[in-house]
Amino acid sequence: MKIWDVHCHFPLNWMDPQADPAQRLENLADHLVRAGVARACLLCSDRFGTRTHEQLIEYARAYPELFIPVANVDPDVTSRERVAELHAMGYRGLKLIGVNREYDAPEYFSMYEAAQAHQMPVLLHMGVIGGPIDYARTHPRRDPEAARRFQQFSGRRGPRDVSARRMHPFHLDTLANNFPNLKLIGAHLGGTGNYDAAASVARWRPNVYFDMSGGETIEDHGEQRGYIGREIGVEKLVWGSDCPAEEVQAHVDRFVAMFERLGLSEDDANRMWYQNAAEIYGEAEPQFAAE
Repeated sequence: MKIWDVHCHFPLNWMDPQADPAQRLENLADHLVRAGVARACLLCSDRFGTRTHEQLIEYARAYPELFIPVANVDPDVTSRERVAELHAMGYRGLKLIGVNREYDAPEYFSMYEAAQAHQMPVLLHMGVIGGPIDYARTHPRRDPEAARRFQQFSGRRGPRDVSARRMHPFHLDTLANNFPNLKLIGAHLGGTGNYDAAASVARWRPNVYFDMSGGETIEDHGEQRGYIGREIGVEKLVWGSDCPAEEVQAHVDRFVAMFERLGLSEDDANRMWYQNAAEIYGEAEPQFAAE
């Protein structure tokens, strides 16, 4: 089994953002490879004042057979010229999250147009942005690890101009209609509460896909509510880890068990594990049925 991870964050140390990330990246690469990941889209962000895109891609270049650099950008300041620069550096795609306007705001169209021209797929966070504790599954009052994380991050909670309403699957419909050759990946099956909207867009827009990252709550919803392979076809789904290095293997194991429970064929499972992403990023030719 070969895996393509479309949602793999550059492992910055948020408790010490200025620390050299080389060792953490080596650790991530090791865990990915041991879990069966052959290719991983490494999401490199310059939005937190720690490293520039120019610096981050140098770390990724140490693992050319594994990592596909993807630039996490702020669309309010990312011009078409900057997209061209990122592409020339070696970035193969873009990532968006925490935007100040809705994803389909006309002010962002020049960036999408440039991404389409350079054949750079765009991964877009969908729905509510997660945090250190999933309160649907645990709570600090009854879980020591949740309590530790609550205390660890308590000093970092503050006001921020972020809204899930700006990051909705229906925005991908607008983008797909305006940029029909741009590959779009909505993260997290569209986000909790948005699954029907995600399925609706995936149903009719050929270049809109959704990743299945986001943790066990989204995995359970995708399986139990029939979104994985039924409401959203296997050709429209891709796999992403979106988790710490040490959790990648467990993440893979859960999906192996899920695909078995769903009774998926080897070909259908391979579509979601690897083939769809390989086609999205231009490393495999799209397959068409013969008459």
